[in-house]
Amino acid sequence: MDGTLTRAMHDFDAMRDALGLPFGLPILEALAELEPRARREKRAALDAMELEMADDAERQPGAVELLEHLTARGAPLGIVTRNGRDIADATLAACDLSRFFPAEHIVSRDCASAKPDPAGVHLALTNLSATPDEAVMVGDYLFDLQAGHDAGTLTVHLDTTGEFSWPEITSFGVESLHELLDAIRPA
Repeated sequence: MDGTLTRAMHDFDAMRDALGLPFGLPILEALAELEPRARREKRAALDAMELEMADDAERQPGAVELLEHLTARGAPLGIVTRNGRDIADATLAACDLSRFFPAEHIVSRDCASAKPDPAGVHLALTNLSATPDEAVMVGDYLFDLQAGHDAGTLTVHLDTTGEFSWPEITSFGVESLHELLDAIRPA
């Protein structure tokens, strides 16, 4: 979702600093290493921070066109996010994308282990009544690609910089959602 359907806007270093977490360690993994009380407090602070950012979320160019095309083709759509469910819902609402994703097709950190663990992708596949060979995981970051790859799906790396840093776990790379739409649209 973030950085894929929406424009990337999270400054993870600033978020880690505000939460008093070590530099370089992913936020959710750093929180998991804390004692329970500190984890709850910092998780609540993280949720508040992310919820505030969700209100400012903007659609990635081409998101609506891609989702409309896939919906018209009858493709079931799902989201696997490291965000909490409330944050995912707020982000989709702010970007007017909620209509594409039934509630049961949104897998958050509240209902499955966070990416890069493939558990969320497996749960999404179950909820979509799909198998890995019928699915594609689209993401902008290593954890998205690892989760999709480890779940056995094709992976599409959306990298607006064109650097494509993880070719070993990427099936296909695109610089925009428009490019992805062009690649799947019949000629």
